[in-house]
Amino acid sequence: MMAKKTPKKSNGASRGNALRPANRAGKGANGNAKSPRARAVAADHPLSTPALYTQVAERLRARIFAHELLPGSWIDEQVLAAEYGISRTPMREALKVLASEGLVTLKPRRGCYVTELSEQERSEVFPVMALLESRVAEDAARRATSADFLRLRAIHEALEAYAAANDVDKFFDTNHQFHTALQDIAGNRYLAQLINDARQVAMLARRDSLRPAGRLQQSLQEHREILEALLARDAALAGQRMHSHLLSGGGVEECA
Repeated sequence: MMAKKTPKKSNGASRGNALRPANRAGKGANGNAKSPRARAVAADHPLSTPALYTQVAERLRARIFAHELLPGSWIDEQVLAAEYGISRTPMREALKVLASEGLVTLKPRRGCYVTELSEQERSEVFPVMALLESRVAEDAARRATSADFLRLRAIHEALEAYAAANDVDKFFDTNHQFHTALQDIAGNRYLAQLINDARQVAMLARRDSLRPAGRLQQSLQEHREILEALLARDAALAGQRMHSHLLSGGGVEECA
């Protein structure tokens, strides 16, 4: 009888080399299959910059806060898309983001408008801001270091200079720096997030709140008194003065 031929064993190394190009995306360095998490990370890696609509939303947000796009004004999607050199799709996605933040209002068959706060809305958002920021002032008075006080003094000196020059826009921006600095000193990220969400809506009206005659100097005096309480580490007084400052800035009467 003829002896049976033993089948040749396949060359695993050769076959592995032959398949490697096809499997490279799904294999790790040791030839094992990558985990779903590893594949997801690898797939996401090329995205090194924010999505286009996110960048557009950031630009529009800045223009709204600067009142280049005025409260109540209609937003011409086509003109803005052409200005930025993009299609209308990322522009519409950006406007949806801003609508979710309350900065624009989408009206069916009428288009998109920059949100304009009603008196009712102002009377709702500024008391919330006052409560939150008064807590920040209290915490900052307790936690501030000598370096923090130097930083606050420097910002306040800039406020004094811009008020003397009657520069409302720079005073407004520096005022924002002062409040943000207090949030940093207070060190409560949950409180900061709540304030930032409310502030985005409040900023629709707040820059104009400094334009009436005498309001800029009134705001400056309120800042002087807040800083005085902070430097004295009087947490209760700092909180009380910040509360009054926010209500005054929003044109909301303080309850007795």
